[in-house]
Amino acid sequence: MTLRLGTRGSPLALAQAELAARALTAHGVEPEVVVISTRGDEAATAPLGELGPGAFASALEEALAAGEVDIAVHSAKDLTGDEDEGLPVVGCLERADPRDAWCGGARTLAEVPQGARVGTSSLRRTASLVHLRPDLEIVPIRGNVQTRLNRRATDRLDAVVLAACGLDRLGLAGEIGFRFDAQDLLPESGQGAIALQTRVGEEHVAARSCHRETTDAVHAERLVTRALGGGCRVPVAAHAHRDADGWRLTGWVASPDGSRVVRETVEGSDPIGIHDVLVDRLLVAGAEAILEAGRA
Repeated sequence: MTLRLGTRGSPLALAQAELAARALTAHGVEPEVVVISTRGDEAATAPLGELGPGAFASALEEALAAGEVDIAVHSAKDLTGDEDEGLPVVGCLERADPRDAWCGGARTLAEVPQGARVGTSSLRRTASLVHLRPDLEIVPIRGNVQTRLNRRATDRLDAVVLAACGLDRLGLAGEIGFRFDAQDLLPESGQGAIALQTRVGEEHVAARSCHRETTDAVHAERLVTRALGGGCRVPVAAHAHRDADGWRLTGWVASPDGSRVVRETVEGSDPIGIHDVLVDRLLVAGAEAILEAGRA
């Protein structure tokens, strides 16, 4: 059986499509990779906040709906909008390292010099970094992984902050000075996971390649961030982690300047079943005021 896999054309997206292809091949599928250009790729220098939701996913979903591809391969963190009932996200491959990585000379955040210039285009990373270290100067940067790494030199940056999983998948782990503890810099919802999306009624083939624990975790994270909103104007994040004692689901909301941060964690046997408890706790703890200020 031959199936067309829709993907973005960046080196990282192609590496992730190859991982999906290998997983599907193990179940008798002959995958064919089809590159789709997205709005986010075409506006490579525009700030992420100006692109709106779906910048990296909508074009793949449109190609899937039109029958141009059979499975869309996404970075799960790009799936920020509401799910189309006709285009279900079947699940995710097993998650890689979800943490963020400091790509620069320091080996811990304490080693980072005062006033260091740090490149990132992420509202979440910006708010987290300035909350942890108000002295840091944040420089907005866009582009693929290698482009952002190169800008350390061209823009005289002390570091750039990227997803550790992307660096690992591209063989660039040597660029990492240190990986942030998820307790210090909560990962993006879905970070580290590769999601597979199909047309309704065609889920069975992709489902065989999905990892149940990762799928449940990402589903819970997406439920939290969708319930909270924010995204383009207010940074929000959620991360589910399972250990020997069960599931821990953490949510985070911050003002864009990092001056106000709300973070809560809920524990339970099922991350999906406790997501609404987490959302309620965050709103009561102050997230609602932050979100309302961002919408004003």
